[in-house]
Amino acid sequence: MRDVIRQSIDNLRANRLRSFLTMFGILWGIVSIVILSAVGEGFRRGNDQVLREFGRNMAVVFPGRTSLESGGSRAGRLVRLTAEDARALERRSRLVRVLSPELERYLTIKSQFNAASANVAGIEPAYQEIRTIELDRGRQFNWADEEQVRRLAIIGWDLSRQLFGERDPVGETVSIRGQQYTVVGRIRRKEQDSNYSGPDNRKLFVPFSAMIRDFPHPAGPEVISRLIVAPHDWVVADLPNQLAARTGRVTDVVWPLEREIRTILAERHGFDPTDTSAVAVWDTSLETLMFGRIIIYMKQFFTLVGFVTLGLGGIGVMNIMLIAVRERTREIGVRKAMGATTRLVLRQFFMEGFTLTLVAGGAGFALALLVCQLVNLLPMPARFSGMIVTWQTGVVAILTLVAVGVASATYPARRAAELPPVEALRYEM
Repeated sequence: MRDVIRQSIDNLRANRLRSFLTMFGILWGIVSIVILSAVGEGFRRGNDQVLREFGRNMAVVFPGRTSLESGGSRAGRLVRLTAEDARALERRSRLVRVLSPELERYLTIKSQFNAASANVAGIEPAYQEIRTIELDRGRQFNWADEEQVRRLAIIGWDLSRQLFGERDPVGETVSIRGQQYTVVGRIRRKEQDSNYSGPDNRKLFVPFSAMIRDFPHPAGPEVISRLIVAPHDWVVADLPNQLAARTGRVTDVVWPLEREIRTILAERHGFDPTDTSAVAVWDTSLETLMFGRIIIYMKQFFTLVGFVTLGLGGIGVMNIMLIAVRERTREIGVRKAMGATTRLVLRQFFMEGFTLTLVAGGAGFALALLVCQLVNLLPMPARFSGMIVTWQTGVVAILTLVAVGVASATYPARRAAELPPVEALRYEM
C-alpha cells in the first residue's frame, strides 16, 4: 500500500496543473460547506443571544382600552391592571409557570456624585429569571427583600456610569424622591435590541412591595404598569404543533397562552374576552420560534449549496481520472502483461483519485478555518456571533469528503482495472 500511495503521488505531480485545477473544485466545495455552515451557526447563536438578553419565551401583558361593548359597558373604557390580577393569574392559570407584576415610573434619582432621570421599575424576584437580569457584581433580590419591603436597588450599567462613574455602586445609596435606597447589585452590560420601555442598562430596579408603597401609580395604589409572564416549558414545546395546525396569517391567530390570560382578566374587569384591545399580550415565544425556523432553513440552504459545490468538484475529479485512464491505457496494458493483477490496477487508480480528493479537502478545511478566525477578529453586528465551526460541521464535511472521494475514484479505477491487456496494448492515442 505504501508503494501504491507513493506512485499515486508521483503520478499527480507529473500533471501538476491538471491536478491543481481538479483539486480546486474539491477545495472550494469544502470551503463552501464549512464557511456557509459557520455563517448559519453564527446567526443562530447571535439570534439566541439577542432574544435571551430581552427574555426568551416570555409574555408581556399590557393594559389597554376596550373596543367592544360588554356587560352594558360601552367601548372605549380604560382597563387598569392591578397586583391582585397577578395573584389571580397565579391561582387560576394552567399555562403560566411564573409571573411578576411590574410598576414602572419615570423618576429623578440622585447619588452623592450626580443625578439622573430614569425609569424605576418595581419587580418581584421571579422577574429577574424571566427577563434575564444578570449581574456583574452584587446580588439579586430575594423574597425576604419583598416580604420585608426593603429599600434596595439594582442599577443598570449605563445608569451606574452616570450616577457613580467608574466607582463600584454596590453599597452606595441613591435618593429617589427623598427616599434612600441602597444599591445591592449592578446589571452586566446588556446588548439589548428589544424592549418595551427602554433598555435595562438605563433602568433602576427596586422590590415591588417597596415601589408600590413609596411611589404608587397615579391612578391608584393597587394599579400596576404591566405583567411579565413565563409559560411552562411544555406550552413552548407545543408551539410548533399549534403553528402547523393554523391556517391564515400567524398574526391573526390568538395563541393559547394569550387566550387564557385574556379570559381570566376579562372576568375580573368586565370586558369581552375576544377584545384584543382591552389587554394586549406580547408573546415572545412565537417570535423565538419563527426566528429559529428562519435560521434553521437558512443554515440548511447554505449547507445544501456547499454539498452541491462539493459534488461538482467530485464530478471534476471523476472526469480527470477518466481522462487519465484513457491516456494511460497502454501503460495499463504493459503492467497487466507483466503480471499486475486487476486488484492492483484498481487500487492504483482508486488511490490516485482518493488522494487527490483528500488532499484538496484537507487544504480546503484548513483554509475555511483560517477565514473564519480572521472574520471573527472583526466587529460583529447584532444577531450575529461570528463564524462558528461546530464539531458537527467538521464531521459532516469529513464524511461528505470521504463519500465524494470514494464515489469519484471508484468508477474510473474500475474502468482501468477491467481493461483487457491485449486491447490495452493495441490502443493508440
